[in-house]
Amino acid sequence: MKPLKFALATPALINYPAAMAPWEPAAGGPEILRYARAADKQRWNWLTIPEHIFMPGEMEETMGARFPEGLSAAAVLAGATERIHMLTYILVLPLRNPLMLAKQVATVDFLTSGRFTLGTAVGHMEPEFDVMGVSFKERGKIADESLEVMKECWTADRPSFDGPYTKFDNIAFEPKPVQKPHPPIFIGGNSRPAMRRAAKYGDGWIPWLITAAELPAALDYLRAQPGCEDKADTSESVITATASHRADYYHTETG
Repeated sequence: MKPLKFALATPALINYPAAMAPWEPAAGGPEILRYARAADKQRWNWLTIPEHIFMPGEMEETMGARFPEGLSAAAVLAGATERIHMLTYILVLPLRNPLMLAKQVATVDFLTSGRFTLGTAVGHMEPEFDVMGVSFKERGKIADESLEVMKECWTADRPSFDGPYTKFDNIAFEPKPVQKPHPPIFIGGNSRPAMRRAAKYGDGWIPWLITAAELPAALDYLRAQPGCEDKADTSESVITATASHRADYYHTETG
């Protein structure tokens, strides 16, 4: 059995009303970095880093307006610490250019000597996709291709790819990540497509506010998916505990 690992949410990066402490809205960079350094001295395995590019105005009251950009936040927090790993929780994959994201992840992993884990999912807020000019309906297909593109860039000597959304041939891509074959990829989401994606492409699974009653059936489904049997001894699940009200408003990918 793999040893139990613990992730700590980095405070004050978001102002999510249901989940923030009273002091967080007024906290800034110095307070956040002091918190990260304290966590680094303890036994936490990851600092989690949330992300949205923006928040639709109609959702600000529920979700809050403050969300960081995940990779730049990870780089700053990693630079302030020595041991603890960074985990994006969750980066919205279809909104990213996969070549640029592959470069960002590889750079952070290279400069931190392998202290980065990519937590990612397809996203759930359609207005975010509309503004960014990305098809919400095709987000699953885009995400799958992006995962393939990034793995190609991280592992091939001369990466090449020919897909519906991304095409390139015989490129030089350096630096490669320190972690081999690539930084761990944790796929987020409770839907069946998300779990199939985690089994096929991921090194771990991040369910969203799943209950103890729902977890056994979800794990059974995940373990039954093609590809999961080869990762039985290496894959991980990251589950958050929260006292906030559980409201699942279209955090769903159908199919």
